Amino acid sequence: MIQLSTKSEIDKIISTGEPVLIYFSGENCSVCKVLKPKINEVIPQNFPKIKIYEIKADLYKEIASNFSVFSIPTILVFFDSKEFFRKGRNLSISQFVNELKRPYTLFMD
Repeated sequence: MIQLSTKSEIDKIISTGEPVLIYFSGENCSVCKVLKPKINEVIPQNFPKIKIYEIKADLYKEIASNFSVFSIPTILVFFDSKEFFRKGRNLSISQFVNELKRPYTLFMD
């Protein structure tokens, strides 16, 4: 995961229209630490064109609030510069992958 720390970086990445996953996490979040390696594994395997970025929501609270992220971990997925998915807290990796397949296929084919 590529670490981001400014709103302008994020806006620039999203505005490209490429598929983007933004992972909001925290330093002291045990769920974040368990989920991060799983996301890093399944996204490249199943969705190779999605770029993965991470924002430490506890360090960059203003960025998190700009995206209406008030709990961590939260995952946002963008296709064509628009937010398509928002998942938070306890999420099933297999269910997340299944939900992401259809829009990924539509936008990438």
